[in-house]
Amino acid sequence: MIFVRVMRKTLWVYLALVVAAGVTLVPIYWLVTISLKTVVEQFAVPPLWVRFVVTLEHYHEIFFLRSFGTYLLNSALVAAVSTGLAVVLGVSAAYALARLPMKRNWNRNLSFWILSTRMVPPIVTILPLFLLLREVGLLNTRLGLIIVYTGFNLPFVIWMLRGFFEDLPAELEEAAWVDGSSRLRALVDIMLPLVAPGLAATAVFCLIIAWNEFLFALILTQTDAAMTLPVGIAGRVTQYEIKWGAMSAGGVVAMIPVFGFALAVQRYLVRGLSLGAVKG
Repeated sequence: MIFVRVMRKTLWVYLALVVAAGVTLVPIYWLVTISLKTVVEQFAVPPLWVRFVVTLEHYHEIFFLRSFGTYLLNSALVAAVSTGLAVVLGVSAAYALARLPMKRNWNRNLSFWILSTRMVPPIVTILPLFLLLREVGLLNTRLGLIIVYTGFNLPFVIWMLRGFFEDLPAELEEAAWVDGSSRLRALVDIMLPLVAPGLAATAVFCLIIAWNEFLFALILTQTDAAMTLPVGIAGRVTQYEIKWGAMSAGGVVAMIPVFGFALAVQRYLVRGLSLGAVKG
């Protein structure tokens, strides 16, 4: 009876996993197939799930007849640089809030104030940002988007990494100080390797946010020189038609870099936080 009960429970678990995987993967499969179908087959009734003529005309259109190559390069540059800056700046701020003593519990107050900036709807800040970037000549530039995305992701980075630093025992740093290391040296050599899973998870989140961001890129860029991939994909919706094939092909292309980055840092995401650094 116990064996039957365990097997039944296991089957229910696997059934739930299959359903969850289907709900997640079916839209992605449909997106990929639309990008590979002709215009006629895209609207076939009933839908053609498997048997259809594979064509690469939509990919040829976005890369050779449109500026998707420029959009892809802009998105990659803006997302990568803004993520790197946010993580580097966030590490310093998070470590200071977690380790440096402050009077009257200012560590917690500053942390909450930093996080509260993410509670403001982005649409509220778009007009001031537009005017500021126009005044300094950074409107419709990739540098302007990098600055905006860095500031947008920085509060989350600080809040996340502060928690990881606080979970590490202070004895690790104190042992490094006894051996002659400075605080900065202890941070780089001792603390950062231990919070590598936190850094990886935070970097993935920031990259996804910067890669998929639409509102700021739509308002702050007007030409192909700085336009990012989400805005370029949305531009295939015109007053005369909706180019589903080109939009689907652009969506498939947009998924690949983020998916590859997530796979690259996967081993850090599943590692233990301190990996047995403190025992006993």
